Amino acid sequence: MLIVRSPVRISFGGGGTDLPAYYEQFGGAVLSVAINKYFYTILGTRNDGRIQVISSDLRVFETWGDIANMALQGRELEIPLAVLKEVGCNISVDLFLASEIPPGTGLGSSASVCVNILKTLTNYLHRPLSKYDLAEQAFHIARDILGKHIGKQDEYAAAFGGLNYISFHPDGSAQVEPLDLGIVALGELQSKLMLFFAGSAHHSWTILREQENSTRAHSTSTIDALHRVKALAAQMRQALERGQLRGFGELLDEGWQAKRRISSKISTPRIDQLYALARHHGAIGGKITGAGGGGFLLLYCEKDRQAAVREALLTEGVQEMAFGFDMQGAQVIVNDPFIDGDERGGSRWIFLPASSAAAASRK
Repeated sequence: MLIVRSPVRISFGGGGTDLPAYYEQFGGAVLSVAINKYFYTILGTRNDGRIQVISSDLRVFETWGDIANMALQGRELEIPLAVLKEVGCNISVDLFLASEIPPGTGLGSSASVCVNILKTLTNYLHRPLSKYDLAEQAFHIARDILGKHIGKQDEYAAAFGGLNYISFHPDGSAQVEPLDLGIVALGELQSKLMLFFAGSAHHSWTILREQENSTRAHSTSTIDALHRVKALAAQMRQALERGQLRGFGELLDEGWQAKRRISSKISTPRIDQLYALARHHGAIGGKITGAGGGGFLLLYCEKDRQAAVREALLTEGVQEMAFGFDMQGAQVIVNDPFIDGDERGGSRWIFLPASSAAAASRK
């Protein structure tokens, strides 16, 4: 039996500049952190030559034989099927998929799914990928094979974990630079961030497609807004590295105002109302996670004002989600051949102490 987990992420700044339409012209940059809400894949062996995939989140399952000749379009389980086709493996296994986060939340769950299943299969086949290769191949599957209008940041966050400044170069390469703030400063930052679920995002693909079209058409307003959010991501990084946490919170607000100028679909009257309410009760800055249109409302708020913000949003029926930072990224958490007698499993056991996470994320 093999169990792999991968985190979702919070994007602080630079979102949208990780889309090919932008970074291929100007280079992109994103500041993000992975959080301890995970997607899981449990792989077990079977002996009938078929592959069965069960998704607890979608409440569907399918059993397949000749995967190579199957179409992807219109399937609820298109991501695991696309990964299986891409890996090109001749195996007979059960894949049980489960997530702590539903889709449409703006936390990069679809990328976490793809990264997770890809890591599961490549480790099972004893063909492990580096973190960079894991992120790039997952992006290739989502973008080129499934035809999704996505950027690269989510795959890199899921693969690497941690708090990172990620640069995307015109040639398609990327560079992950972990921010080494120290345990105390990292804990202080985490304690001042709050997440409230504002409702599922139903138009994220539409928003991203519209943004890409505007960028390729050299729309001045879109490109100027994207230049601004990229510059703010760099400023946020500097603020964190200098220990200027309040300044970081203020930059979050500037980034949100710039992001809203990219597309009229990024915010909604409801999101604007909730954000204004949170600011009125003490939040310094914030944004909607993901492409927009819904998802989690991320807020930066000093500890002495958090109770007031929490109570105000609760009166609007908006629930808070507690979270912590994840510093490890996608990882194998169980690899035990004894459970199902599978000779492919159990090739190695890795236990990574939290103190080693920062060093491991650089590999």
